[in-house]
Amino acid sequence: MRIGVTGASGFIGSALVEALRERGDDVICFIRPSTRANAPAGIRWDPSSGDVDERDLARVGGFDAVVNLAGAGIADRRWTPARRDEILRSRTASTELLVRAIGSMKSGAPMLASGSAIGFYGSRGDERLNETSSPGNDFLADVCRQWEQAALALGRQGATVALLRTGIVMSSRGGALKRQLPLFRLGLGGRLASGQQWVSPISLVDEVRAILWVLDHRSAGPFNLAAPQPLTNVDFTMALARQLRRRAPFAVPAAALRMALGAPLAIEVVLASQRVEPRALEGAGFVFEHANAAQILRAALVR
Repeated sequence: MRIGVTGASGFIGSALVEALRERGDDVICFIRPSTRANAPAGIRWDPSSGDVDERDLARVGGFDAVVNLAGAGIADRRWTPARRDEILRSRTASTELLVRAIGSMKSGAPMLASGSAIGFYGSRGDERLNETSSPGNDFLADVCRQWEQAALALGRQGATVALLRTGIVMSSRGGALKRQLPLFRLGLGGRLASGQQWVSPISLVDEVRAILWVLDHRSAGPFNLAAPQPLTNVDFTMALARQLRRRAPFAVPAAALRMALGAPLAIEVVLASQRVEPRALEGAGFVFEHANAAQILRAALVR
């Protein structure tokens, strides 16, 4: 298949591109002006200015599917007003531009698998969340709602649209786990606040496998990309400590997290409680290679 990918140089995108090419797909990346000069030829675009190279679109002609993973990092800096605007616009503006670009191509694309996140549900305590659950009412939930609505515009043009509501992707190569590992390896790890908040991880391997599965099955609608066994932060902390054969005796107070990260980021991301079930994926026959925290962490720490 010919697959277009936005966000191809990111943590998840780079792993997806590698997997697509390994199985023989023709991958066309959407390339921003900041992309390194020696990057493979693709479609040049700049979501910040709303520009896409029409000659590149004409050269490519169309796709069998497009995977949209573009967006600024959620937790890599404090949420100033400017940063919040960047988080939102980097997702909605890029998706709106992508939908317009696909619509202008000779053959377009019959399918779009577009990024989203379990932040769609907000922080919900012990509530079990699946794809039919209502959205939350905080900033990240609003970002996800608008992001998904921008993607669904292509569905109104007749395309199949899948919404990839991704959980906490685990790999030593990037994401939250990469930031945690140095302290845990020193025996300085610990739970966050009470540790009773639910986390919904997924291995990078299963994240990529799930995206490929959605593409191959031409599946539409929202999909929670999270392993079937969510767990509390304190249980995850103990699981990671066991894998590293270290103790994790400490606890980071909520007040310290709010001071270090800013209250909005700490509350909506680090301390959020999201007990997410991948009901749509499992109901359609997808089987996770890494269903629980021990399996996820074993896979993450050898890659």
